[in-house]
Amino acid sequence: MTTPSRSPDREPSHDTLLLRGATVVNTRDGSLTEDTDVLVQGRTITEVRPGIDAPERLRAQVVDAKGLYVVPGYNDMHAHPLDQMPARSRDRDLRLLLAYGITGFRQMSGSPDLLRARAEGTLDLPVDGPRLLSMPGTVLVTPLNAGTPEEGAATVRRQHGEGADFIKVAMTAPDVFFAAQTEALRLGLPIVGHLPEGIDVIEASRLGMRSIEHLGPGVGLFACCSTEPARVRPDSGGDVKLKAPPVKLPFMDRLIDRMVKKLVINPVNQTKPQAVERMRRAVETYDSTMAHSLAVRFVDDNTWQVPTLIRVKTQELSDDPDFAQAPELRHMDDRTLKRWRKATATFTKFPPSTRATFRELYERQLQLTKAFDDADVPMLTGSDTSGAGWVVPGASLHREFDELGRAGLSPLRILQMATLRAAEFLGTTDTMGTVEPGRLADLVLLRGNPVESVENLHGVSGVVRDGRYYSEADLADIKERAADSG
Repeated sequence: MTTPSRSPDREPSHDTLLLRGATVVNTRDGSLTEDTDVLVQGRTITEVRPGIDAPERLRAQVVDAKGLYVVPGYNDMHAHPLDQMPARSRDRDLRLLLAYGITGFRQMSGSPDLLRARAEGTLDLPVDGPRLLSMPGTVLVTPLNAGTPEEGAATVRRQHGEGADFIKVAMTAPDVFFAAQTEALRLGLPIVGHLPEGIDVIEASRLGMRSIEHLGPGVGLFACCSTEPARVRPDSGGDVKLKAPPVKLPFMDRLIDRMVKKLVINPVNQTKPQAVERMRRAVETYDSTMAHSLAVRFVDDNTWQVPTLIRVKTQELSDDPDFAQAPELRHMDDRTLKRWRKATATFTKFPPSTRATFRELYERQLQLTKAFDDADVPMLTGSDTSGAGWVVPGASLHREFDELGRAGLSPLRILQMATLRAAEFLGTTDTMGTVEPGRLADLVLLRGNPVESVENLHGVSGVVRDGRYYSEADLADIKERAADSG
């Protein structure tokens, strides 16, 4: 059904690619157009119709796509591959993303060096990896680079000058968050990320928070869905506190990066007993009517959600044997796996009652995701790769598809979250999100109808990235070579 395998690293791509006889999936409504040809010239889709006859002079590479379904490339809208060092680990993670059909990613942590390299054209990412869609500067963390409202606003101004596409907040105090939000919006920068503990979620949404990641994380959203909000909402001091160095250091961005990398393998390991008690109350006092009201607020404010359910699950159910036995672990290097296993060993020291609370909270998080979907809250797919424990680049987004399906979302909605909604969020529907002329040639060929079942979203038979075709054998080769390059 496809042309013979070739090595992406050795042969140049053709100027023209013709996918012959495919079924094209309309990501707007899930309708199918059978026996359709897709013509790609250079990096752009130029025609989508039956019976395209590519002239001999175009020297087109022709792929027999009969029986395959063509959709836009998947997008992981919460990822950290550029955090990985050395560069070979970064490139391994990027290639793995492509091998699983992910042709674009939103990098969720940046630095002055990364922003400068992108501006100068020296970022040097592998051609057989996904497209970098957007990137922030260094994440805002209290007390390190956002210790006061004034410092938070100043950091936002600095990152705006460095060329950040958005501001990412992580562990910040509420007053710092609102000061950073005000300054970001004044400068025309979206602000996204984690909700500070104890924050007024409704106010953050009303004032223009662009996207909330990880459903909070923690119980951040559940106080708005509880019949006893005061007993669920943490105070503004929070449970996880970082200490600032005694003096301001010129390499603060690198210090933040190291501290965050250590923490993110599994932040749940830092959970204190009082936080576990709040989780238990959140589970017991969850109210579906209040959850719907919160969802309506997000719709009205156009506050997007990136649930990253697989990331939430690998934290709260870290000792699930499925993670430690997952076949995709073969892609990862021994040092990474050792860190993940060590973090899980720490997790198992929680008493059984605490781990039961974590499991119950995760089930509530699935319910909350479904409530958002029922109310048509705009949402995106993301997995929080790379750095998070048991989250393998590429494979993790497919696990996210499964978790969204478990929550009750339809296959079409999940496909839209990975394609069309990503384009809508970025304001790039004229170049991505659909299989139409004028769009960038980033595509996935699937063996089964992705609108029929979530399982069919996994059946990647080929990928087109920037006009270059990768057969199923090419993708398998990338996966096999991944561990050797980590």
